[in-house]
Amino acid sequence: MSDETTRAERMAPPRAPRRGGRLQLGLLILNQLLAGVGVATGMALAAILVTDLTGVEAMGGLSQSSSVLGAAIAAVPLARLAVRSGRHVALATGYACSAAGAVLVVTAAASGWIPLVFLGLAAFGAGAAAGLQARFAATEVAAPGFEARSMSLVLWATTIGSVAGPLLSSTGDELGRAIGLPALVGPFVLSGAVFAVATLIAATALRLPRAGHLEADSGGAASDARIGSWAAFTAAFADRRSRLAILAIVCSHTVMVGVMVMTPVHMTGHGLPVALVGVVISIHILGMYGASPLMGWLADRIGATRVIAIGGGILLTATVLGIVAGDSMAIIPLALGLLGLGWSAGLIGGSTLLTTTVPASMRVPLQGATDAAMNIAAATSAAFSGLVLGLAGFAGVNVIAILVLVPLVVAGVMVARAGVRPTA
Repeated sequence: MSDETTRAERMAPPRAPRRGGRLQLGLLILNQLLAGVGVATGMALAAILVTDLTGVEAMGGLSQSSSVLGAAIAAVPLARLAVRSGRHVALATGYACSAAGAVLVVTAAASGWIPLVFLGLAAFGAGAAAGLQARFAATEVAAPGFEARSMSLVLWATTIGSVAGPLLSSTGDELGRAIGLPALVGPFVLSGAVFAVATLIAATALRLPRAGHLEADSGGAASDARIGSWAAFTAAFADRRSRLAILAIVCSHTVMVGVMVMTPVHMTGHGLPVALVGVVISIHILGMYGASPLMGWLADRIGATRVIAIGGGILLTATVLGIVAGDSMAIIPLALGLLGLGWSAGLIGGSTLLTTTVPASMRVPLQGATDAAMNIAAATSAAFSGLVLGLAGFAGVNVIAILVLVPLVVAGVMVARAGVRPTA
């Protein structure tokens, strides 16, 4: 990307750091850690729970789809709530929905009412939507020039939660059995308790502004204009740089989910033990979140568009490795680690660029619409990846992932060409 484009990213009107910003950022990091524990603890065994309850192995995959679709549905209403009442209210609402979803799953499993399980898992997805919104909240309490790094720290906290959550699943199962609940239900009891704590912290300790209302326009006046999420999405997509930001988020997430969800199936299909599959997924999660502070630092130092370009290159490398791997399992860990790393660069670079390319009045509605689009695309990718794996193998899944990257590459080229175009 050009130096002119990078300079343009830094020309957005500076925001004064929020009073108590460090405290609020610390609370956001803590809540993100709790949310990571809450999601991972329950979802680690959700597919097995659904399979046991329904007796149909294929139904197990719908557990993840229900949660992802729930996150997509919750994204826009939570963004509207952030504009109307404040980020902390939106975050508390998302976490509370997840706590309620955990209660529904426990109730459904204990009573045998299967449809209620999927409703509970969809509500559970609101916690994931709130966790994604927290990354934007971090930019609003950050000191000028540290927005991307603050965002990356909030995402990094997910690493701890994502690792600790599955480890707590067995403890939760034992707890559930001890109080008379069916097998595999206990983790959701633990998840519900964790989300209840996160809700309490967000509702009582977090004090974030009404998103988009305390930021000044170029003339210096605060804007109270309202715009709908999809109107903001349409308007932003017409701009080259905003379109690049949106596609970086959506395409990176779609590629990551589409390949990641089929990797365990591919590995177990070659007779590899579940323990080894877990190691590979841990490498993938480490790539996703462990390097996020580095990506945030790079976005603040060299510009978000360059970080997006780095992410696109890493994702392309990961998918090419997936194609050439064939039946060789030795390459899969490297491919999955790079897949997570590319996702981190794409998400942080795209999210940072998204906050600097649109007026404050449409920023939060656009963020909600983009997260909704990201989750809908990911759910679609997850649903079709199984079909592609059956027809064309793991190489076919990665070929489709490369095709998903094409719009991102085109958008990047358009921004780069506009940046080097001679000016009068």
